[in-house]
Amino acid sequence: MQSDLQQLLPVIIATRFAAGINVYATVLTLGVLSRAGMVSLPPALSLLDSWWTIGISGALFFIEIFADKIPYFDVVWNFLHIFVRIPVAALLAYQAASQLPPQWQMAASALGGGIAFVAHAGKTALRIGVNATPEPLTNFIVSTAEDGAAVGLTWLATVHPYAAASVAILSLIALVFAIRLIVKGLRRGFAMLRRQVEEVWAKP
Repeated sequence: MQSDLQQLLPVIIATRFAAGINVYATVLTLGVLSRAGMVSLPPALSLLDSWWTIGISGALFFIEIFADKIPYFDVVWNFLHIFVRIPVAALLAYQAASQLPPQWQMAASALGGGIAFVAHAGKTALRIGVNATPEPLTNFIVSTAEDGAAVGLTWLATVHPYAAASVAILSLIALVFAIRLIVKGLRRGFAMLRRQVEEVWAKP
């Protein structure tokens, strides 16, 4: 069991981080890689390589490619996806650990959901910060980089899981710091705006 856990843990860390960024890209990539014979999924995740799953996740990924690049709408899109990315990541982690005892399955599910939550929260906070810029190009670049990262990290987890997990952990740490900086910046911005409004109202 310890050997199975050691092999599974880095894959869960990397792919659930990717799911927190873009769950449709993650599911699609795993399904396509499995169909191509490049990765062997656990029996409990065999649904991922069905053509139905590949087709639906591919269509949703296509929609997200465009929806996630529209300034301000992308914040709403990402906020709503807290009800998609985190539960799906937790469920995938639970199913991936199906060969482990129930308590370890639950632990894997909690870990997967927690990692996806931090990744999702970091992405959403980053988008709020990016939308504060006056031009839309930054939003497009960031969104494209996120799509590529989700696909690339999922693929890397299937060939070099420990390297992928290391990238995911470093990214999680960076996102935590980014969230703090963005929140501080937003607080300063709101405080400045409030002072300006108060000054305007104070004038006779």
